[in-house]
Amino acid sequence: MSVRAGEHDTVATLLRDYRPESFFLASPRGVVLAPSPAFGLTSPDEARSALADARPGTLLVGAFPFDLRRPARVGLSERVRHAAPMVPGSVTTPAGVSAVRWSWNDPDPGAYQVAVARALDRITAGDLRKVVLARSAELIADRPPRPAELLAALAASDPSAYVFATDLGRRTLLGASPELLVSRRCGTVLANPIVGSAPRDPDPVQDGHNATALLRSVKEHQEHHMVVDKVADALAPLCRRLRVPKLPELLRTAQMWHLSSRVTALPREGVTALDLALALHPTPAVCGRPDGSAREVINEVEPFRRDFYTGIVGWTDTWGDGEWAIALRCGELRDASLRLYAGTGVVETSTPEEGAAGTSAQLRTLLSALGAGDAER
Repeated sequence: MSVRAGEHDTVATLLRDYRPESFFLASPRGVVLAPSPAFGLTSPDEARSALADARPGTLLVGAFPFDLRRPARVGLSERVRHAAPMVPGSVTTPAGVSAVRWSWNDPDPGAYQVAVARALDRITAGDLRKVVLARSAELIADRPPRPAELLAALAASDPSAYVFATDLGRRTLLGASPELLVSRRCGTVLANPIVGSAPRDPDPVQDGHNATALLRSVKEHQEHHMVVDKVADALAPLCRRLRVPKLPELLRTAQMWHLSSRVTALPREGVTALDLALALHPTPAVCGRPDGSAREVINEVEPFRRDFYTGIVGWTDTWGDGEWAIALRCGELRDASLRLYAGTGVVETSTPEEGAAGTSAQLRTLLSALGAGDAER
């Protein structure tokens, strides 16, 4: 089933009707709102089985964590509303967002640089080529913000992003990711690895310099091709007529430049969007190479458990179509607390200072979108 707009629904009405127990995903292909999914499926096998037995037209929606051995938060929904894709100006930031005052809680700002230095020691030792290290920061609001207003603010800040919100029980996962993991639509598979980034600049000349430097960066191209090759290898057993671009393109968002490659293919008989997503996840873009060594370092040096950060969020219908985005540029809201996440790839030529700067740029992007750019530190 492809995503089609409802007779009267727009992205504005779906955002208006969003509730914390809902699932919401807006993408360049359309907007999906499942008002009250029957969350309760916790593993890939349960998800596949439930989808296979579901009534036609049902959607499987929700999120899988970074580590697929941990419980997922997915479920079936027979009540699904659709709208056409967002366009600039179709959503505005609610007035209530600017009324919230935030304070910043980062008890050890130097800890991330220490983690990067420890990862670089492992790379020098020769058992690791790349690892993606994450950091987190907590914002405390002077009043519990409404998830729907934060979601609308994210949508208004970047209409081209994969804007999502899904229930995690007592928390809400919400974000505006630049990266599609994979989609299947009308018999075509699309994966869109995005690896390599540079900040935008309000000065057009400097902005152009930043974009050109990214396109010419040997380091960023090496990291990008590492991920693209891994994506192609994972898709090959499940697809035919695989097409992999030789060179990445520049992708522009409101706050960042990225290197992007669109990998396309035709799925083999019976292969669903869910199958494709689980085969690809996690990519080296959120983990590293080799996978085992990267996971080991992540567990050793990150002072928190990722849970759904760098997991995947999306949907698949009973015909096998669907789309899954990587949970980046996101946070978890619980009452008045909002925990944000950011990460960057560490390779042999990286420095702790560069890693900290990269994650700070990502956090600024998210803070600005949420109206918390002036949070007290």
